Amino acid sequence: MRRFDMTPLYRATVGFDQIADLMDRALASDMSQNSYPPYNIEKVEDDAWRISIAVAGFSDDDLAIELKERSLIVTAKKAEDDQDRTYLHRGIATRAFERRFHLADHVKVTGASHVDGMLHIDLVREVPEALKPRQIEITRAAPAQANLVEAKSVN
Repeated sequence: MRRFDMTPLYRATVGFDQIADLMDRALASDMSQNSYPPYNIEKVEDDAWRISIAVAGFSDDDLAIELKERSLIVTAKKAEDDQDRTYLHRGIATRAFERRFHLADHVKVTGASHVDGMLHIDLVREVPEALKPRQIEITRAAPAQANLVEAKSVN
């Protein structure tokens, strides 16, 4: 697969670093990258989302959620307590993982829950009042009384 160099974009633009970084990250992610654990991202409302991650076999103590520089990082590490067990087939994966999600501006994590082997993380976009569009009222000014000079034509 080809690798695109975003360096010319960095040199030719000012203030669009986030877009270039996002494109660079998207192009750099390899499709053969590990897909464990599976997850869903669903849109709950216009400005609200929910990330659901399948974490069967992990307890609340095994999971960690961290928000760092607009990146949501979900990690899990299972304590090794299976040393005295002998498995004939082991199909439930409980290996350690780290899953990262890059969040847009003003997206905040509002909560997380761990129910029935699913970790649900709720997100909402809260745009500050200063950045919301607002209507500017146009006031009518009284017509100005200008000093008019009456001119007469001369033939």
